Amino acid sequence: MEKFNALKELVAQAENDAAAFYDKGNKAAGTRLRNAMQQLKVTATEIRKEVTDKKNEGK
Repeated sequence: MEKFNALKELVAQAENDAAAFYDKGNKAAGTRLRNAMQQLKVTATEIRKEVTDKKNEGK
């Protein structure tokens, strides 16, 4: 659950950069948003692995 909470935090932080990029055209915010999306991808992959491992423990 710890990683899931980290994922939610990353989304919340990326929201400000998304607004700055899409609404205001801030290119630096776009770069930060791309970095945040990459981190989200990595974290989501870690969560998927954790869920699969936990699911398979019972077998």
